[in-house]
Amino acid sequence: MSGRALWTVEDMAAAMGAERHGPLPQMVSGISIDSRTVGRDQAFFAISDRRDGHAFVAPALAAKAGLAVIAVGRLAEMPKGAPLLLVPDVFAALRALAAAARARTQAKVIGVTGSVGKTGTKEALRLALSRDGETHASVASYNNHWGVPLSLARCPASAHYAVLEMGMNHPGEIEPLSRLVRPHVAVITAIAPVHLEFFGTLAKIADAKAEIFSGLEPGGAAVLNRDNSQFAHLKRRAKEAGVARIVSFGEHAKADARLIKCALHADCSTVQADILGVELTYKIGAPGRHLVTNSLAVLATAVLVGADLALAALALADFKPASGRGVSIEIDLPGGTAWIIDESYNANPASVAAALALLGQAAVGPRGRRIAVLGDMLELGPRGRALHRGLLEPVLAGAVDLVFCCGPLMRALWQALPASRRGGYAEDSAALEAQVLSAIRAGDVVMVKGSLGSRMAPIVKALQFLSVRHDTSETASA
Repeated sequence: MSGRALWTVEDMAAAMGAERHGPLPQMVSGISIDSRTVGRDQAFFAISDRRDGHAFVAPALAAKAGLAVIAVGRLAEMPKGAPLLLVPDVFAALRALAAAARARTQAKVIGVTGSVGKTGTKEALRLALSRDGETHASVASYNNHWGVPLSLARCPASAHYAVLEMGMNHPGEIEPLSRLVRPHVAVITAIAPVHLEFFGTLAKIADAKAEIFSGLEPGGAAVLNRDNSQFAHLKRRAKEAGVARIVSFGEHAKADARLIKCALHADCSTVQADILGVELTYKIGAPGRHLVTNSLAVLATAVLVGADLALAALALADFKPASGRGVSIEIDLPGGTAWIIDESYNANPASVAAALALLGQAAVGPRGRRIAVLGDMLELGPRGRALHRGLLEPVLAGAVDLVFCCGPLMRALWQALPASRRGGYAEDSAALEAQVLSAIRAGDVVMVKGSLGSRMAPIVKALQFLSVRHDTSETASA
């Protein structure tokens, strides 16, 4: 068997109430729901979400998965003699295994939610806590009804810390996830106008995020943003839920993890802070004021779970943003280089404002410009156009030279822009792509951001391809 054992098949079967079929291995090294990436000796769960996972059992086993977990009624469709665990419902079995993982772990468990900054904070916690002990964390943004159980079921018994991200776009989604995870510490990064289409007000968004308190372990702590407009509301909800300790973070004079001062640079930030009574100075290895704020929550959480604060702070110097969340990409162009800030993963008013501030910090080359390429922010409801128009202020504050906009909602910003800042407009990203490609030149810094449905990632890829074409043409000339 390759890799370290995650589960014995005996324990898996017992946790899920599964019936055995075929020549099963003694152990599995991991858990997957994707036949394209399933690893050798892993357990493939044939869950049905957008697609029926049972259709991919054969490819998963062909990729050397150790076994597949399937619904008992689908046995006749499976390859003859396949190693299988049969259950009444595959998704329910995954949740049962996640509950078993939580029951067996001795790790300090941290739940992270919020309108913005969840994944970055989760990744910073993974990095900071790993310096103190084995740390397990959600992969990518696995924060929904299947992502959380999958992430928890993957938690090794040997982990000292576990960090699970929880997301939602409707009321009632976080509560069952929190009751499954049962965190010792619940972090809420910030409340912002995200998913307003489904909630209507910030207070209702805060209520939905406050569902994370429902699963908090007795004696557990809540870590809340003291600078956020919903702090008092969340604090009240935490007290109503019986939360034993409420720790605040931010620049506010009364914050428990308090920012004293910071220096924002093009590629990093340096921070002086008071973390629960301990003053320290540290570096964050990626730029952005939002990362500075959330680093306070990370370090406060490290203290609450008993990790070494000095090691956690030192670790943040190695922090790098995840793909599509602020990664800086250098590309070669005729006459020099340009840079792309890839923020294409998702967007809401708060995260776009943060990305524009990040662009404003970027150092441009000779004759270079700061260029923002923005797609629609979705699920904002009736206030959508006004919230898009409201991006004008952060555009001007970030000294952005040119703005390219796409989508019917982003037209509101386009119309509000001074003529000198208008780069181009199109109804969709595919139509905007050529305008952006023809405008970029050496020395520019281009930030690309929009909701997933706005499909901004292809523009990032097209910009990167400019560098490939330039390299190829130079080679041909040589």
